[in-house]
Amino acid sequence: MFSLKDKTAIITGGGSGIGKAIAILFARQGSSVHILDLDENAKTVVEEINASGGSSFFHACNISDQQGIKKIVASITATGSHIHILVNNAGIAHIGNAETTSEEDLIRLFNVNIKGVYNCLHEVIPVMKRTGGVILNMASIASSSGIPDRFAYSMTKGAVVGMTLSTAKDYINHNIRCNCISPARVHTPFVDGFLTKNYPGKEKEMFEKLSKAQPIGRMAEPEEIAYLALYLCSDEASFITGCDYPIDGGFLKLSN
Repeated sequence: MFSLKDKTAIITGGGSGIGKAIAILFARQGSSVHILDLDENAKTVVEEINASGGSSFFHACNISDQQGIKKIVASITATGSHIHILVNNAGIAHIGNAETTSEEDLIRLFNVNIKGVYNCLHEVIPVMKRTGGVILNMASIASSSGIPDRFAYSMTKGAVVGMTLSTAKDYINHNIRCNCISPARVHTPFVDGFLTKNYPGKEKEMFEKLSKAQPIGRMAEPEEIAYLALYLCSDEASFITGCDYPIDGGFLKLSN
């Protein structure tokens, strides 16, 4: 079950955290994985996958650059590959409310978290229309729950949910499915870096506090998000489209 054999997947932000876990799992399940990432360190993920017998490729890319995405998609399809799966995972975070969020920061998040997703959809969907495909977008519980000091981030993730529903509706007759995942806190290198930067000397204490914000009592591991991504992108989920899946340790429904 959940085989991705002979399928080609594009995963943005696949160099670390959730994206890395998805890339490694998809390759293990037989997919040829193309990682699009701004960070050259993503090459190490490609090397890890290929050393384990998988098939993976790195494309240095700023997803806010539509022409850059266009060239990468053209290079993938030029070899005769069809793009079966698109995982729009790349994104950036920001801390601040409506007063403390600068125009510069708002535009920066828009360009990556919204325009970046749009750019990939714009370039990949025409390829998928030929034989169908699956699109999975990474949203957040911030799109449906009020979280302090996440004004711009929540805005962008709400847009991701909206783009997911629109895409699912527009391309259902082209055999293209589109869903999104909304995680709560996930233990990634970003979290560790955030704690080191903002709470020096109190990293362990703050990590415990953030972990316990989920009713289940801990953060998710990236691999747990990847398993849900695998299901939604597999043929076993062929009846699922236009859905937003919270994976949040009970945050939305069980928090006091």
